[in-house]
Amino acid sequence: MNSLSTEVIGFIVVILTVGFVQSINKVEHKVVKVILDWFPTILFAYVIPAGFTHLFNYDLSTVYLHDLSRSWIIPFTILTVMSALSFKQLKIVGVKPIIVFVAGSLVIATLPVLLVIIFGWLNPENTELFIGQEYWKGLAPIVGGWIGGSTSQLILKELAETPEALFLSILVLDNILVNIWTILMFQFIKQSNRLNARWGIDPEFPIVEPPTPNNELSLWKINAITLGVILAIMIGTYFIPMSFLMSIVVLSIAGLLLGNIIPIWNHALVLKVAGVSIVLIMAILGLKLNFSNLSLPVNLIILVLIWLILHFVAMLATARILKTNIAWVAIGSMANLGGISTAPAVTSAYKKELMPHAIVLAILSMVTGTSWGMLTIYLFGLL
Repeated sequence: MNSLSTEVIGFIVVILTVGFVQSINKVEHKVVKVILDWFPTILFAYVIPAGFTHLFNYDLSTVYLHDLSRSWIIPFTILTVMSALSFKQLKIVGVKPIIVFVAGSLVIATLPVLLVIIFGWLNPENTELFIGQEYWKGLAPIVGGWIGGSTSQLILKELAETPEALFLSILVLDNILVNIWTILMFQFIKQSNRLNARWGIDPEFPIVEPPTPNNELSLWKINAITLGVILAIMIGTYFIPMSFLMSIVVLSIAGLLLGNIIPIWNHALVLKVAGVSIVLIMAILGLKLNFSNLSLPVNLIILVLIWLILHFVAMLATARILKTNIAWVAIGSMANLGGISTAPAVTSAYKKELMPHAIVLAILSMVTGTSWGMLTIYLFGLL
């Protein structure tokens, strides 16, 4: 199959997936509602493209849509989501949720070192595996991938001098685990209020409704101005050379300013547009799923699984101690592991109004990921 055919197939799969997800959201049938209660529509956007590629054995992991998503769709989504947030709403992200989030990052950065030591105590062959054969060098990029995203992952690969073959296998393992974790967090966040009730935690968020445009202009003119400003900013950023991280930071700040300075800004409209964009991003991500070519020692895989579970347990314990809404555990965990693409998607399954705040945590994750990974490398160097 030539590259053009691959590009066309990828485009068709994504468009059909987005159309299906948008349509099924409107279905009122009882059976469909029960299914969606356990398998949110946003997950269909993730799973359908992946199922297609595996069923027909297509490799759509390198189609242009991935570059388009990174350079245009994700930045556009960031701009729209952040512009849906008024400064009054920022009080929702308080000190306690940030502490829960940082606890998750701290565990991700430090726990692999402790686990390698414990595994070595249980069996000296593990010390030879992780230290002697230097398989620890595959754990450092996981820290970067989980906290900081692909940029931090590549930087830490170079800092740890991770061999290419090991790095490739780590990427596959990381991809599988994050996909599974995303599904689990979708379910957990919907059940978080049960834990809140059981532990006596007030589940209410101090939601401040976004301002509605109060102007003599007609709604279509307000919408036209809102979308026109967003498109103008997106086009303007095309001519300004910026890294991906820098563009995310700049557009986040720009979005906040737009949503709070322009009095006729339609916050409800940009939130709806952002919702569709997130479905589109998830569908494109689904094209990349690849479960083949996994070749890693079983003990390393077990260590990573324990590492991931204890990360969650530490965040859950922190949230309970601080008496803060347990939903922040899922939001913070996905901000750490999933980043800007999936953190707001998981959050939308709980409260769409919190999507901008999930992005705030995801940005914090991106900014700190490399630093946390450097701490991991330093601690392994002490061994």
